[in-house]
Amino acid sequence: CAGEENWVDSRTIYVGHREPPPGAEAYIPQRFPDNRIVSAKYTFWNFIPKNLFEQFRRIANFYFLIIFLVQLIIDTPTSPVTSGLPLLFVITVTAIKQGYEDWLRHKADNAINQCPVHFIQHGKLSVQQSRKLRVGDIVMVKEDEKFPCDLIFLSSSRGDGTCFVTTASLDGESSHKTYYAVQDTKAFHNEQEIDALHATIECEQPQPDLYKFVGRINVYHDRNEPIARPLGSENLLLRGATLKNTEKIFGVAIYTGMETKMALNYQSKSQKRSAVEKSMNVFLVVYLCILVSKALINTVLKYAWQSEPFRDEPWYNQKTEPEKKRNLFLQAFTDFLAFMVLFNYIIPVSMYVTVEMQKFLGSYFIAWDEEMFDEGIGEGPLVNTSDLNEELGQIEYVFTDKTGTLTENNMEFVECCIEGHVYVPHVICNGQILHDCTGIDMIDSSPGGSGKEREELFFRALCLCHTVQVKDDDSVDGLKKNQVPRRPCIYISSSPDEVALVEGIQRLGYTYLRLKDNYMEILNRENNIEKFELLEVFSFDSVRRRMSVIVKSSTGDIFLFCKGADSSIFPRVKEGKIDQVRSRVQRNAVEGLRTLCVAYKKLTAEEYRDVQKLLQSAKLALQDRDKKLAEVYEKIERDFILLGATAVEDRLQEKAADTIEALQKAGIKVWVLTGDKMETAAATCYACKLFRRNTQILELTTKKIEEQSLHDVLFDLNKTVIRQNGSLTRDTFSG
Repeated sequence: CAGEENWVDSRTIYVGHREPPPGAEAYIPQRFPDNRIVSAKYTFWNFIPKNLFEQFRRIANFYFLIIFLVQLIIDTPTSPVTSGLPLLFVITVTAIKQGYEDWLRHKADNAINQCPVHFIQHGKLSVQQSRKLRVGDIVMVKEDEKFPCDLIFLSSSRGDGTCFVTTASLDGESSHKTYYAVQDTKAFHNEQEIDALHATIECEQPQPDLYKFVGRINVYHDRNEPIARPLGSENLLLRGATLKNTEKIFGVAIYTGMETKMALNYQSKSQKRSAVEKSMNVFLVVYLCILVSKALINTVLKYAWQSEPFRDEPWYNQKTEPEKKRNLFLQAFTDFLAFMVLFNYIIPVSMYVTVEMQKFLGSYFIAWDEEMFDEGIGEGPLVNTSDLNEELGQIEYVFTDKTGTLTENNMEFVECCIEGHVYVPHVICNGQILHDCTGIDMIDSSPGGSGKEREELFFRALCLCHTVQVKDDDSVDGLKKNQVPRRPCIYISSSPDEVALVEGIQRLGYTYLRLKDNYMEILNRENNIEKFELLEVFSFDSVRRRMSVIVKSSTGDIFLFCKGADSSIFPRVKEGKIDQVRSRVQRNAVEGLRTLCVAYKKLTAEEYRDVQKLLQSAKLALQDRDKKLAEVYEKIERDFILLGATAVEDRLQEKAADTIEALQKAGIKVWVLTGDKMETAAATCYACKLFRRNTQILELTTKKIEEQSLHDVLFDLNKTVIRQNGSLTRDTFSG
């Protein structure tokens, strides 16, 4: 497989800089950058020319420079000093301000580039500065340390070859994400074993997408053919992310310095312009047009006045011979420039001096503001650039995510519906809470024989179809096990929904214990441990909106369990009580609960072998891997038998509704972005006061676009808006 397909634009990396054994493909050496991060805009050598170039790109500065040069070149009514001194002052103050801010960036860069990193060299651990890290180096990262560059995850202190990571500094997600070590290297737990690794990595050239990575690792055992394994984003540990709940990991550097995904996502270092400055530039252009018009009119009037000979050459101001011989057009142009200088006061250079001083001093007032001091972390506000001070408080739109921003991101299992029967973990009966009760039927019949089997399959599906990890030691983020009520296992997952489902099913009698040596263990209601071999995991993605696992039971049966949004499960179901489950899902969604549907199908050994071949070829593809995997998933995830649905509650944050109401009163327009069902999203928007009971909701959905063209839908919405706002002027809708 290793040589079947090659990238045109790829890189090959030798792990630990070791040469592969004889017989491996020829390798063309490639140059990679070191691990230095450079966020500063200037260097000592280019500061003056680069800063001057950027400053004279401003219309005002360029204009005053031209006026100053005109005053130097021609005989003008005012001294060049009147334009030169204020311009010099503005340029100097701005240069000092930007130089100081850039010096602070240099200091921050040096602190990052000199932080210590644990290298593996010749089977031993050595500590060096981060900037000395090179592509191909093997490094060790300990718990709560940040990754020094983008690493391929080779092994961890955890027996199952996983580690937990928080990426809050990259994408704002504070939850723990699970990453997986390469299958052939996860058993290496010390420096000597890791250093003995012979492998090459082929991967794509650096690109900024945090969630995409395609590559493969070729592991050489003696002189045998290499074993090729696919590498994806689940194997890539990104610079800036932090290792959590894992003692240590080993990884190999593949992207360093300014090629890391974090560095590629840096904002451009070009000078930022505030809205005030942009509006000042517009006014400057308007006044410049007035100035040019005045100078032009005065030049024309001068020559109209001088058309009479006695006015052109009065007795007290006779022309010299050179003046009489001068070109008329050149003389007119010189007069035009003289008038420009004479009326130059219409554009006040002093205003720009004042604005620059206000920005510079204003940034210190922000830093000194005691009300913005955070006592929790002991830090006040930090002003990275004073060019945008006046933008603060000028917000017009607020875009907010729903989960974890408006809501607490603390999911609680509410109920599940299996074949029309509703199961609630804590049922209230006569004012008392009955724990571990499975009651409340939608229909007046308890599950029969086949219903009982489906019920057990549903609980097993939720215990097996997830990426939840079980915390090993006694504490998780400072919380002791014995402090957690009725929770013998502490679960960690990148998705709080999954933890809520696993904990909810635990209260209904089925407990997920652990994943060990690729076997998932669950404890059933009879307190018997059931083992299932985990064969494949089809990860959740926002396009498919579902995830699946293929597992093998101790009796040899192979099951494919799938859970996902109802819109992605119902079209793929061939049997089951679809109508009852759909009505329950609809009801829960209207109440603002997060819903998921669960389905399964049985595979024969032969069908699974076919699936395995398709997956292996798609996973090892270097080009269009995501597309090929999606096609394979589409082939496999169909003809399901529907088992049921779940409902999970994510409560609103405290004062979320009051905050949105206050923002709206301030004239700020709030947009909520969510991947939930439409009904769930609407219920949340009513709860957080984004919608009122009298709000008319305009819907633009794919369902509507299927019924009529996009143009017609927009036209109808437009008519509705104009009808509702009849009192407003037509100018409101001119856009």
